[in-house]
Amino acid sequence: MPQNKREDLIYSVLMVFIMVIWMCTYNMAIVFRGLSLEVLQEAWLAFPLAYLVAFLAEKFIVSKFAEWFAFRFLVKPSSKSWKIIISITCCTILLMVIIMSAFGAIESCMATGEWSTIGWQYLMILPRNLAMALPFQLLIAGPLLWFIFRKLFPEGKNTGLTKIFL
Repeated sequence: MPQNKREDLIYSVLMVFIMVIWMCTYNMAIVFRGLSLEVLQEAWLAFPLAYLVAFLAEKFIVSKFAEWFAFRFLVKPSSKSWKIIISITCCTILLMVIIMSAFGAIESCMATGEWSTIGWQYLMILPRNLAMALPFQLLIAGPLLWFIFRKLFPEGKNTGLTKIFL
């Protein structure tokens, strides 16, 4: 886990970046029925607004609630660190998928003008996004970013990189 607010902010910026670009590409690939340069272009164009919404949701709503829920119902402060990390991560992913799937459904309805289908679109997007986001976060993005993050910011050491990032 990040050791201070500065590390937490940097970790959040990087994790939200990875997850949003991955999920934008995934959802565009579904819409376009395959992966192509057009899909990558559309995902990149959708990225800035999705990133802003995801970052604000994660920092101001999701992270606090996920931590509260995990410690209230799933783990204790004395639990093993891996159990705490997985519990908070799963809560975070679930809440982010709920919020960002709603964002995606709204964005889709804005693009098509078909507002009568928003509920149906949300119900279609939600399980699909959860099925992609949870394993991707737990098995790929989380461990990869954690490895890179700890190389840049070793635990217990104040490196000059902290000053570069902020």
